[in-house]
Amino acid sequence: MSLIRMTLAVLALAMLSACGDSKFRSYDGPEVTRVVVFKTERVVQLMHRDTVLKRYGMGLGFAPQGHKRFEGDGRTPEGHYYIDRRNPNSNYHLSIGISYPNVVDRAQADALGLSPGGNIFIHGVGKNVDRKTAKGDWTAGCIAVQDREMEEIYAMVRDGTPITIYP
Repeated sequence: MSLIRMTLAVLALAMLSACGDSKFRSYDGPEVTRVVVFKTERVVQLMHRDTVLKRYGMGLGFAPQGHKRFEGDGRTPEGHYYIDRRNPNSNYHLSIGISYPNVVDRAQADALGLSPGGNIFIHGVGKNVDRKTAKGDWTAGCIAVQDREMEEIYAMVRDGTPITIYP
């Protein structure tokens, strides 16, 4: 009987130690009332009203200058959006979706006879990206942070949170 108890105790300890490596964190601090992105400075800020709660360096789309105009242009959008979804199974560790394209974005792309694209996220690096590449602007238009930082962002930012992306 003691062998069974010892085996169960070892299994329980193994399960508890595995919990420490979870990419899902909890957060019980002040509410993130908005996300502010400064493309030129390569900074993402999580705000509670006028107070910066967290600040992260970031990478952008592979052609970072200017507002995203159409699918495949490699640009990151600029303007006012909101966080509209989350993906716990992202290829890029974790991700939260940005509500691009909005009505204006669609109309501008339509005027060019092109698709505005979509699936713009704040995401981590994940396992499929070379770590050296991940230090620059490498995404298709998303905002990329390091995986541990993405875990914090994922825990802190709720769906519906406004995000403003400045040039």
